[in-house]
Amino acid sequence: MKQARRYLLAALLGYGLLGAGMPSMAQVQAFPSKPIKLIVPFGPGSGTDTSARYFGRKLQELTGQPVVVENKAGANGFIAVKQVLSAPADGYTVFIGSNSTLAVNAALFRHLPYDPLTDFAPLTMMMRSPAMLAVAPQAAYSDLKGLISHARANPGKVNFGAGSAGYQLMGELLNDTARIETVHVPFKGAGETTTAVASGTVDYTFAEVTAVQELARGGRVKILAVASDKRVSTSPEIPTATEAGLPGFEAYTWVGAMVSAKTPAAETARLAELFTAISKMDETRAFYERLGAIPMTGGPAQMHEFQKNEIALWKRIVVKAKVPLQ
Repeated sequence: MKQARRYLLAALLGYGLLGAGMPSMAQVQAFPSKPIKLIVPFGPGSGTDTSARYFGRKLQELTGQPVVVENKAGANGFIAVKQVLSAPADGYTVFIGSNSTLAVNAALFRHLPYDPLTDFAPLTMMMRSPAMLAVAPQAAYSDLKGLISHARANPGKVNFGAGSAGYQLMGELLNDTARIETVHVPFKGAGETTTAVASGTVDYTFAEVTAVQELARGGRVKILAVASDKRVSTSPEIPTATEAGLPGFEAYTWVGAMVSAKTPAAETARLAELFTAISKMDETRAFYERLGAIPMTGGPAQMHEFQKNEIALWKRIVVKAKVPLQ
């Protein structure tokens, strides 16, 4: 508990909130004074849920207040978003969103019922997890160059599976980067998709580290590359896309914390300090490294800029790939 308090104090000093004329520590700590809800747009066990539960435990340690994680899955995240934006904007309801709800939806939906940039106030980035490109173990190609060569020789005949819009756009990003033409096959989720790849029903897929690395170790799929600038600590034998012959190709899922944009500035700033302090803990880095993920430590301004860039990227891919808007 004392260590957690020291992290918070360091964060407050870093933000310049303990200087002359600023609130005292006791005043700053007046909020929160009751339980906090973390709303997750996916079910238990997802990467977003795992992050929410970890940050929830640390947030409870820092504040002494109960923190409850609520899973509101379905409808492309709209159910969770509606709950957050319709709740009192007092800082006690936090949205733990992902690349799909906070960026991809903005690119894919013609009439999105919320604006990821203006309806929310960012608190901090939490983590990002590089995507892995997996194929069937019996695939004729043994590396990424082989897959790309095969796709170029068979335009429109190679397909990739995706269990969500985010992974669909990663497939389209590969098409754009590698200058290939492959066909998207939709599935209901990551489990269905990896099963289809393992059986050879589809040629390849992108999936998060935790969804495929154990399958690869069991010989059910073969991983050709990780779409990251560095190899994954839990699977150091897997080359990056650059090492595998596709320079600069990167694709991540990511998680970040938000509150309603109507939340008062003082409460928003306090939550940002708390979440940012947690993101910078050595314990947090170790937690994510065990999952093959990467902790992210940017505060509100950095998260807002990152989110804008992500939306712009996926909008460009949607237009270039002529993905039908929903």
